[in-house]
Amino acid sequence: MVKKHQSIDLDKTACYAALKAHDPRFDGHFFVGVSSTGIYCRPICRVKLPKEENCTFFLSAPAAEASGYRPCRRCRPELAPGLSLADSTSDLVQKAAMIIEENCLADMKIADLAAMLNVTDRHLRRAFSAQFGVTPVQYLQTRRLLLAKCLLADTELSITKVAFYAGFGSIRRFNDLFKKYYRATPSTFRNSEKAMTENKETITLTLGYRPPYAWDELIEFLAERAIPGVELVKDRIYSRTVSIRNRNDLYCGWISVTNKPKDNSLSVTICCSLLPVLSRILAKIRRLFDLNCDPIEIYNKLSVLNELAPDICVPGLRLPGCFEPFEISVRAILGQQITVKAARTLAMRFAHAFGGTIRTPFEELQYLFPDSETICGLEHPIEDKLGPLGITSARARSIFVLAKAIETGSLHFTSEADPEAELEKLLKLPGFGPWTVQYIGMRAFSWPDAFPHTDYGVKKALANLTEKEILNKSREWMPWRAYAVLNLWNSLKGDKTKQEVYGK
Repeated sequence: MVKKHQSIDLDKTACYAALKAHDPRFDGHFFVGVSSTGIYCRPICRVKLPKEENCTFFLSAPAAEASGYRPCRRCRPELAPGLSLADSTSDLVQKAAMIIEENCLADMKIADLAAMLNVTDRHLRRAFSAQFGVTPVQYLQTRRLLLAKCLLADTELSITKVAFYAGFGSIRRFNDLFKKYYRATPSTFRNSEKAMTENKETITLTLGYRPPYAWDELIEFLAERAIPGVELVKDRIYSRTVSIRNRNDLYCGWISVTNKPKDNSLSVTICCSLLPVLSRILAKIRRLFDLNCDPIEIYNKLSVLNELAPDICVPGLRLPGCFEPFEISVRAILGQQITVKAARTLAMRFAHAFGGTIRTPFEELQYLFPDSETICGLEHPIEDKLGPLGITSARARSIFVLAKAIETGSLHFTSEADPEAELEKLLKLPGFGPWTVQYIGMRAFSWPDAFPHTDYGVKKALANLTEKEILNKSREWMPWRAYAVLNLWNSLKGDKTKQEVYGK
């Protein structure tokens, strides 16, 4: 039964117009509950248009479910893209939401989450209610239910495993919540055809994005920097090995990601050995492929780049994130003042020397990238370990200092971290200059306003400007300067002599 529930103020006329047009630009920005059916949908849903008086608009799926609406089985709200940090009116709430989605808080209480963010749980509840229209507990509950619904529809995992991997503490609690909110049993959401064909060693899920999506530019960027043995781009499909430590357990496996442009989504195949950390895997993939991006907003802001030269600004360009912050930070160190190809070779040697091996279906993927704990455990002097790989003494020490900072907790790459504060810490470490720090900001933190103004490619693209003038000019592009950098790099593609040493 649909309940009256206070929803966040939205322009109902504008929302209904977007719903009527099935406008993909608003996918994930709001959801619509239809009182005549008791179902809520994404604005792109192709079902018969409901009457405007029957529609209630919500900023989040949890708010719609808290009001008693059930998710649509056609448009599947669990596949909607999320919101980027820049879309949020509250950094606190968005960071909390990211932590919830990454971990489903399987072993954490809301009070623990508030403590991580240095606020009281009362303040967190108040802020959550102001932005999403629900409490953190309700938000968490919906995220678990939607992840479970996705697993039920797209895999042949047992219902018990679905409940566990979605973060539920017991199968009884899982069943009770399904009946309460969806008025159905979990088995009702089974896709029988999918269950007959699914490979038992893997699962394949779908993650949505807002179009346009410049997949070719993104996959080319990743292909040029793929670490042999760890990453592979083949036939425009990105694959890689994965290792994730969860307390005392290490989960290893592989993932593969391809684009489905007709569906505005990515198809993600994950080996089943990684299912115990599924929510973290999905969060990392979203960040790597920048799935929460609002491309229209960014293009509208950066179209001024076209005044520099025609068509510099590419609609739908995504900021390539990373799967593992330590990995991409090591890459940044190794890439200082050398070509992309040379940095890739050093990263390969580093992974082959210190990373574990793994069996995958791909002949080209055999190695795991070493984590910070492994590097901290190497015998000293560190130069003797990394020197034979062609890594200079200064860079070897920088890598070790970075690993030590992560392991001691003095440096944080976590969702609750403040990118600007952490980058300031990085800048004080030996071997970390402005370029390295800002590049790490772009890739490891997915910080949209990171700006390596001393970058070779940026200076070549803006050859008529001094460094000071480049910084002044960049204020026009805030808070999307990282995307501006990508556009500037791409503008050099026609001149190989100009692009050989940028963007490690």
